[in-house]
Amino acid sequence: MINFPNLIFALIMGALMSLSITLATTLVRVGITQNFFWTWLEVWSVAYPVAIICILIYRPFVSKLTIVVVNKFKQ
Repeated sequence: MINFPNLIFALIMGALMSLSITLATTLVRVGITQNFFWTWLEVWSVAYPVAIICILIYRPFVSKLTIVVVNKFKQ
């Protein structure tokens, strides 16, 4: 079961990541055009839900992996 803080984290982190990444990739792909904002918004509307789902799925694994890696560096 997904707890509320994890969901809020995923929503905020997903928004910030997907906005940043789609801004950069859309800018590189189409450049600053007359319809740039609408193109970016269209790409972001697909990326945002994907980002949320990925964060919710990967977060437990990445948290555990982070602990393992940090512990390896402490030794």
